[in-house]
Amino acid sequence: MNGASPAGESVTISGRAERVCVARAFVAAILGAQHPCGETAVLLAGELVANSVRHSDSSLPGQTITVTVTAGADGLLVEVTDRSGPGLPVLQQGDSQAEDGRGLQLVNALAGRWGCWQHGCRTTTWFELRAVSA
Repeated sequence: MNGASPAGESVTISGRAERVCVARAFVAAILGAQHPCGETAVLLAGELVANSVRHSDSSLPGQTITVTVTAGADGLLVEVTDRSGPGLPVLQQGDSQAEDGRGLQLVNALAGRWGCWQHGCRTTTWFELRAVSA
């Protein structure tokens, strides 16, 4: 995102599968129903949080995942921070018959940019979406 850096809003949830819906609802509430990137942001945030629950140590008892949304005039940034797992998220070719494994493929296909970094025992996976000019 370009220009002045707006402050992000965050929510921290427990790292359990049934809390993914809370992360999606948070993103939807922050962006509002009329945001041009809202539906895509909710979808992708849900995928990243589900990946955190499945692949990181945030699924251990008492651990958490933090979702941060920063929206600006030209787009938005969503960051999902978890307690790191055995490695960084990697985009992989999915099996067309598999029932899972498509989360990062969706992020890669729909986000303007995405990536991840590790800081201490935490990993942040993020994506950017650009607002479409009319």
